[in-house]
Amino acid sequence: MPNRRIFLAGDHVLVREGLKLIIAKRPGFEVAGEAGDGLELLTLLKRGPAPDAVILDISMPKLRGIEAIREIRYIHPEIRVLVLTMHKDEDFLYQAFIAGADGYLLKEDVAEELFDALDAVLNGEVYISLLLGVELKNAWIKACRGQKGPPVADVLSAREKEVLKLVAEGESNKEIADRLCISVRTVDHHRAKLMEKLHLKGTADLIRYAITKGYVS
Repeated sequence: MPNRRIFLAGDHVLVREGLKLIIAKRPGFEVAGEAGDGLELLTLLKRGPAPDAVILDISMPKLRGIEAIREIRYIHPEIRVLVLTMHKDEDFLYQAFIAGADGYLLKEDVAEELFDALDAVLNGEVYISLLLGVELKNAWIKACRGQKGPPVADVLSAREKEVLKLVAEGESNKEIADRLCISVRTVDHHRAKLMEKLHLKGTADLIRYAITKGYVS
């Protein structure tokens, strides 16, 4: 059986070198290439042949990891994408999966979980760092227990639903304003009304709500 080919992308050379050493010691895997930023990553992927998986950092220069994931999904939808990051914030996790990531691994968990994560995403499964997954599950349970009743989507106006969908897709207030031809101040107003109507507290809650209600896949 041929080796699984893994491409590395991130602006920290030491991190890439460390990953190469770890992967080189594992039978059945090999490093297919590496890039220091998002644009270089896409350029090299377009030249082919496509690797089996890409490990990329969210925080990359020239093109952020989230945008890079979307482009990878467009040019090579068969490539599995594993995000490797220091960010524990739910906003980053949700945006990564909405963009098309298959896994989300914290850098602090690489030593113990890297190959579990790679095996999972290469087999078509979703992977989240174990500690982060437990924290998310507990947060969801607490939110469900503390919720007096399910938010009613019908209370939202058509424009509020548009804003909600774009927020969940990772668009900034300025990008939403440009797309809908409204002011940034109006976007702020709609976001505030969304959180008020749905009894939510922040962007992560808005994204979670949008996913559970089918506004984004």
